[in-house]
Amino acid sequence: MRLLLVEDDNHVAAALSAVLARHGFDVTHARSGEEALQALVPESTGFGVVLLDLGLPDQDGYEVCGKIRKRTSTPVIMVTARSDVRSRIHGLNLGADDYVVKPYDTGELLARIHAVSRRTVHEDAAGGQDGDGALRLGPVHIELPTRQVSVDGCVVQLTRKEFDLLALLAQRPGVVFRREQIISEVWRTSWEGTGRTLEVHVASLRSKLRMPALIETVRGVGYRLVAPAA
Repeated sequence: MRLLLVEDDNHVAAALSAVLARHGFDVTHARSGEEALQALVPESTGFGVVLLDLGLPDQDGYEVCGKIRKRTSTPVIMVTARSDVRSRIHGLNLGADDYVVKPYDTGELLARIHAVSRRTVHEDAAGGQDGDGALRLGPVHIELPTRQVSVDGCVVQLTRKEFDLLALLAQRPGVVFRREQIISEVWRTSWEGTGRTLEVHVASLRSKLRMPALIETVRGVGYRLVAPAA
């Protein structure tokens, strides 16, 4: 995922960028409100999230948030030392999707980034769903409301986590999901100690669906779903 980090402190930005890069983010650093706005023109730049520090040297951070929201639907997470409720409400009313107060835990920040990204993924995927809330990928039919999966019309019995994993990958065919992101979104936990569980579930899905090539392993990164031919 591409992430726009708006932070005027180069030392803070460098440290945070390193952490985000280790978790699979492609970080672009903007040092001012103007740089951030320029980076978001045109919207086709494809940022998944904007991490906006409110203490900017050239413009009020709230004003920058409002300008960002007018030109793009990219999720915005505000980062600030202001912890009072009124400030948070003001930011959310301007169009921010979430609000993180300094000092923050890196794990919490990553979880919030994944959360706003997940909401966006679901909204984007809705356009590719049938009217009944189903995803069709060649012979694979995934009914999200009833949590039922079938291949060539034959129902395949999946466990709850197997379905969650398949549904997550299927909402963005071809997009690589990092292991850490999958663990966070499907198992709601950290990556440590859960890697083998993910591998087992991927292997089980390949076997049950009888489509070994459906889920591709991207070595050292994670997994992606390869949409089969109709």
